[in-house]
Amino acid sequence: VQLVIESGGGLVQAGGSLTLSCAGSGRSFSHYAAGWFRQAPGKEREFVATIGWGAGTTYYGANVKGRFSISRDNDEDTVYLHMNGLKPEDTAVYYCAIRVTPYSSGSTYSEDYAVWGQGTQVTVSS
Repeated sequence: VQLVIESGGGLVQAGGSLTLSCAGSGRSFSHYAAGWFRQAPGKEREFVATIGWGAGTTYYGANVKGRFSISRDNDEDTVYLHMNGLKPEDTAVYYCAIRVTPYSSGSTYSEDYAVWGQGTQVTVSS
């Protein structure tokens, strides 16, 4: 996987939903775990969700567990982040990333990821 591009961000009211997409390019997309991270102004990058290679086991950050879900469509080389029950504190730039090593499980550590997208802004109004 050489490049990923996020899309689907925007402005939404609190309690609303958004789905972010992460489209990968290059071969063997299904062989790599993927993750979503976010960064709000003045804050450190925060882990959101990850999915393993292939069918992919999933894991979520404590701040989003139960509200967000991650999935992948390997035929379309795309990973999704479905966000429900959005809160103003979810406002951030959301980044998709692909792990360095193929055939690995997901990871909560940003240093395990080699390919990053440019980010997509999500703004939740109160």
